[in-house]
Amino acid sequence: MTGGGSGIGLGIARSLVASGAHVTICGRNKEKLEAAAESIRQSSPEGSVSVSPTDVTIEADVVAAVAAAVSVTGKLDGVVACAGGNETIAPVTQLDVDAWRRTVDLNVTGTMLTIKHGARALVAGGGGSIVAISSIASSNTHRWFGAYGVSKSGVDHLVQLAADELGASNIRVNAIRPGLTRTDLVALITDGGPILDDYLANTPLERVGEVEDVAGLASFLLGPQSTWITGQIINVDGGQMLRRGPDFRSMLEPVYGSDGLRGVVAP
Repeated sequence: MTGGGSGIGLGIARSLVASGAHVTICGRNKEKLEAAAESIRQSSPEGSVSVSPTDVTIEADVVAAVAAAVSVTGKLDGVVACAGGNETIAPVTQLDVDAWRRTVDLNVTGTMLTIKHGARALVAGGGGSIVAISSIASSNTHRWFGAYGVSKSGVDHLVQLAADELGASNIRVNAIRPGLTRTDLVALITDGGPILDDYLANTPLERVGEVEDVAGLASFLLGPQSTWITGQIINVDGGQMLRRGPDFRSMLEPVYGSDGLRGVVAP
């Protein structure tokens, strides 16, 4: 499980361990991983959790993480590719190219490497399930989000490509597109204000998602109840995909100005 040290990834790991699974959580920060693992052990004694510090953009790290996960029980049954992020919140005419490349590398290449090496272990063990975490930003445009939605769209296509290729080896590959989900990363929004109001106005179920909402689907897709489901990109967003993405104008207009948000760049 990449991105398992916090947020949605931690929520999925906690759910899996509570069901008796043996989970290896991966992330860049060892101390954060250790703290996350200890919190899981205290609340979910049924399974087990171990850590493997990993930068998913470095192939050798991913290889080592997969080997560490396999070593726990001797085989791998499931993979969750949850590591992701965004450094490019800005009008498209003012995007930083280096930040764009880092975002694409993390979201797309990191997911590719996780699937590449995770699938090798799954093939060796006779099959299994891969779940990638995408975003509603891949299906509904989020103005001024730069590379994030673009790269998550790449994750969606990668998942479908891998599902088509790996089905012959009894490997299922699916993705989840969370909507606005309550985590520390988006506390600035979920704590209240015009952006949250806009999210809720465009969400039929009119509430913020919780990590348990995403974890429930991830557990289902990894488990035996979903053995004939593959290549699916499933929104867990309270129905927001039926309407539109959020309006971040109140946050970004003070920085770029109204003209900047429509693409004007001062000479």
